[in-house]
Amino acid sequence: MTAKLYCFGESGNAYKAALTMELAEFDYEQVFVDFFKGEARTDAFKAINPMGEVPVLVEGDMTLTQSGVIQQFVVDQTGKLGGTAADKYEVLRWVLWDNHKLSSQAGMTRFLMHFLPEDKRPHEVVAFMQGRLKAAYSVLNARLAGRDWVAGDSLTVADLSCCGYLFYEEPFGFDRAEWPNIDAWLTRISETPGWKHPYDLMQRALPA
Repeated sequence: MTAKLYCFGESGNAYKAALTMELAEFDYEQVFVDFFKGEARTDAFKAINPMGEVPVLVEGDMTLTQSGVIQQFVVDQTGKLGGTAADKYEVLRWVLWDNHKLSSQAGMTRFLMHFLPEDKRPHEVVAFMQGRLKAAYSVLNARLAGRDWVAGDSLTVADLSCCGYLFYEEPFGFDRAEWPNIDAWLTRISETPGWKHPYDLMQRALPA
């Protein structure tokens, strides 16, 4: 049975899962979730994922949520993008760091700055979040000094997790030009055979 990934283009967390599957050549199909029309909050969707969010991976009787879990499942199934055995915990460390310090804050800040009407944007919150994000960019940029990849010597799910929101053009206070090591790293990722921009990989929920 082909695995199904519930996703939509604007979700950086769904992008992490979908891009991991693409680059690992994992067999799956996408199921579009019309997030901005409230589909993720419907009873039908919550029967699949009570958390009311994407990504969700369904394969047979198994349902997985949370991007990092789905990424690890793909690594375990394909043997790809996990690095060497010695890299295992370093990869996990950076996936968890991203989930807590980078993607969660970038996703919320981008939502507040772009997807909310301008008169409803909490500017003090946005400024606070951008300060926290700057600290996260500093950590990532320093990590990438003198190295090609976040963990180990090859592309892993640590990279595909940390880059999840950084390819989006919508504003959230990230400018690649300000972070040269991150900029070069994102270029390396985008030059990987099979890489796709999130809006080329997944169906958008809002018009371009």
